[in-house]
Amino acid sequence: MNIFDATILGIVEGLTEFLPVSSTGHMILVSSLLKLQNQEFSKTFEIAIQLGAIFAIVSLYARRFLCNVALYKKLFVAFLPSAAVGFFAYKIIKAYLFNSVVVSVALVIGGIILILLDKKVVNGAQKHLNTENIPYKNALLIGVFQSISVIPGVSRAAATIIGGVFNGFDKRQATEFSFLLAIPTMFAATGYDLLKTPVHLTGHEFLLIGIGGIVSFISAWIAVKLFLRLIEKHGFMIFGYYRIALGLLFLWFFGFNLT
Repeated sequence: MNIFDATILGIVEGLTEFLPVSSTGHMILVSSLLKLQNQEFSKTFEIAIQLGAIFAIVSLYARRFLCNVALYKKLFVAFLPSAAVGFFAYKIIKAYLFNSVVVSVALVIGGIILILLDKKVVNGAQKHLNTENIPYKNALLIGVFQSISVIPGVSRAAATIIGGVFNGFDKRQATEFSFLLAIPTMFAATGYDLLKTPVHLTGHEFLLIGIGGIVSFISAWIAVKLFLRLIEKHGFMIFGYYRIALGLLFLWFFGFNLT
């Protein structure tokens, strides 16, 4: 891996991490195009630069966290299902689900659901004054939706947004709750992944991780700002069509390379 590869992967990670399009799917595809998928350091790099994207959310929503202790409790409850599934199913997920077929199918199915979700958002009524006002029961149910995102290609953002809409949030509330829930979830998942991954890094590799993390932070910050504007104007449908197209591209790309 070189500085160009690190920069490209940082951009992809930051732009896709909080959008309902599956950052894992994008990273698998881009790593394949860059021919990095078989390098051990690439796996560590992709895990580590997620921290840059997380800190983008922390910087954007710091005031919300500092001013509202009740929000911590709701996010903790929502985080529990993913923590349980991740802890008990980590080895199975890594061994059997990280492949192009699973990612492709999950992208297409998730895309169809997002297209249908737009109708529910338009026809449904907002039930909560704000994200902090959500009852613990609904926060837990959103967490159950998020836990499905352990399947590569599902997208943590898509799963939590869908869960939020089905639990009474409007599209902006569902999206912001997804951003906020990403902080404990991604910190835990990234930390756990790094603990499970043997790390023996050279000075050059530390440099690459630093570059990737900074680029990831910047691109995630921009993506979150733009995403909120997009969903308010156009809803989730455009992301649904994008997922379907990407899933079909995955099937073609990997199928072509296997023949």
